[in-house]
Amino acid sequence: MRILLVEDNEKLIALLSDSLRQAGFTVDESVCAEDAYAALDVASYDLVILDLGLPDEDGMDVLKTMRFNRNSVPVLILTARDMLDQKIKGLNAGADDYMTKPFESEELVARVRALMRRPAQSHDIYLRLGRVIYDTVARQAEAGGELVRLSNRETSLLEIMMRASGKIVTKENLEMQLYGYDEEGSANSVEVLVHRLRKKLDQAKADVLIHTLRGIGYMMTDKEHGQAH
Repeated sequence: MRILLVEDNEKLIALLSDSLRQAGFTVDESVCAEDAYAALDVASYDLVILDLGLPDEDGMDVLKTMRFNRNSVPVLILTARDMLDQKIKGLNAGADDYMTKPFESEELVARVRALMRRPAQSHDIYLRLGRVIYDTVARQAEAGGELVRLSNRETSLLEIMMRASGKIVTKENLEMQLYGYDEEGSANSVEVLVHRLRKKLDQAKADVLIHTLRGIGYMMTDKEHGQAH
């Protein structure tokens, strides 16, 4: 899951980015509205975390511009503005949640996960395919009741593929979701990651298949039926 974090406080953005990455999210950072607009133009995000006190434009205006442009990505507002009327203003402008500073990073991670589980985003807590049950909160996968040990990035790949089970996910899409701007990602690195995940799922007798569609991408299906339940 890929997040755009828009915050101009260097210490806070470093702290939040670290917490989110440890929780398994891919994070891109923007320190101003201009950078945020540029990022939104070239990448697809599962969530935007938006500070209102940006140096070049009020974050509320950034939110309004996103919604005017029909960008429906969930937005979690961060701000020191704790007055009720400000919260109402932000929610009415199209925000999905609102956190006032100061706050604990653990709460932010929990709020992010809750937003990503909303029905409109088709994000359930438990994903099931074949013998695999994936817990999106604990970020753990089991096959037949046995834990499947995966790296952070392998776990993210599994979640993406299970959410899109029965559908094609392009290599470009996977690269975009799994690697931030400051990380090395390529079609080849995606291939290696898919190979590792496929091997671990086979070893766990997970009864799922990751099909390779050459030149296009991948699709995960139930091994027995050849498609998602």
